[in-house]
Amino acid sequence: MARIEIQHGEQRAGIDPSVGGSLAYWRHDGFGHDLVRPAAPGATDPLQFGCFPLVPYSNRIRDGRFQFAGKDIQLPLNFGDHPHSIHGHGWQNAWELVSQGSDHATLQYRHEAGQWPYSYIAEQSFRLNDEGLSIGLRLVNLGDGPMPCGLGLHPYFPATPQTRIQAQVDGVWLTDSEVMPTAWEPIPTRWDLPKGCAVAGMACDNLFTGWDGTARISWPERGLGLTMRGGGNLDFLVVYAPSGEDFFCAEPVSHCTDAFNSTDGSGVTILAAGDETVTNVIFQPHSL
Repeated sequence: MARIEIQHGEQRAGIDPSVGGSLAYWRHDGFGHDLVRPAAPGATDPLQFGCFPLVPYSNRIRDGRFQFAGKDIQLPLNFGDHPHSIHGHGWQNAWELVSQGSDHATLQYRHEAGQWPYSYIAEQSFRLNDEGLSIGLRLVNLGDGPMPCGLGLHPYFPATPQTRIQAQVDGVWLTDSEVMPTAWEPIPTRWDLPKGCAVAGMACDNLFTGWDGTARISWPERGLGLTMRGGGNLDFLVVYAPSGEDFFCAEPVSHCTDAFNSTDGSGVTILAAGDETVTNVIFQPHSL
């Protein structure tokens, strides 16, 4: 299915249902800049888009393997030669457009039980208004037993030489060479998000804990800022800021990396048969 576009005032957003239900662009003509990294025309890789959904889990599951309700579950390793399963199903499958208006659109993805032994429906709702862009997520367990799950978004933002990010968090998970968590520590000086960090030089791909749900991004040389607010069940923030790139990611998520294999669940939601979980993220641009 071809990209669709929604509009409100000076804002335009493009969505590609066929490429993981991903956000292809979001532009505000009043500010004169893209607010997420724009995908090239004809792009077919969600990793080149502005945002994609994380359902029914975010980040990595070690070796694609976990146990739940007495079952040993082995998931496909879905990211090239990477040794872990990553980011769920939504980003690598086509979604169906179920409704659209001038300033909003709703997509659905239906998953039938297989290697992930639970059937579910995921829904994304995009809406532009005077404040900016909101993306809602909904996940419904269609099976006849409980299902572990989580939700999140994976937005890509432009990284300029002066870009900064600020967020209230209380700690960070350090990682190994496979980006798997090794140890938690209080906020280190090099990643002092509460005070604000320059994105250039962060060299970060880590999950921050104790997030209060608000992240503030600024592009001083553009006179532009963006406030991202996550729903109440999005208690963690992943920051991916690779060196030398013109983008970075600030990902609101509901659970820790490899949470399905942790002893305390670390934010995993258990949905009973027929139950649902919902969340939303609001992106509000503003002048500095």
